[in-house]
Amino acid sequence: MQRSSFPWIWVVLAAILIFIPGTAGRLLLDLLGGLTLVLLLLPLLAGGVGFLAWQLIRRRLNTCPACGTTSLGSEVCPACGMWLGEKSPNSGWSPDLEGADPSQMTINVEAVDVEQASVDNSSTRPSS
Repeated sequence: MQRSSFPWIWVVLAAILIFIPGTAGRLLLDLLGGLTLVLLLLPLLAGGVGFLAWQLIRRRLNTCPACGTTSLGSEVCPACGMWLGEKSPNSGWSPDLEGADPSQMTINVEAVDVEQASVDNSSTRPSS
């Protein structure tokens, strides 16, 4: 198998163009300098564009005050149906419940003594 020789002619020609002042040498140096700047500044540019995109997306995210679900640009929570828009049509009530009787929606809570409840629960458990 024959080993290919190193293309010295191209290396010498490139060195002459770079080191000997002239139009072609200056053009080659300007081209290499521009490519170097692009390669160095491209990550910074991509980071800046990514940061701006994240800021735009973050402004459109809505978090539901009832269940905490985050949605993108919707006026109604996809999980619980709570109204998320700027102007709520019925003071924070879910649009599904518009016109419902509030007395039917109230949760009644009974206060129970914790110590008494634990004694009652232990006496009602079957012994094993």
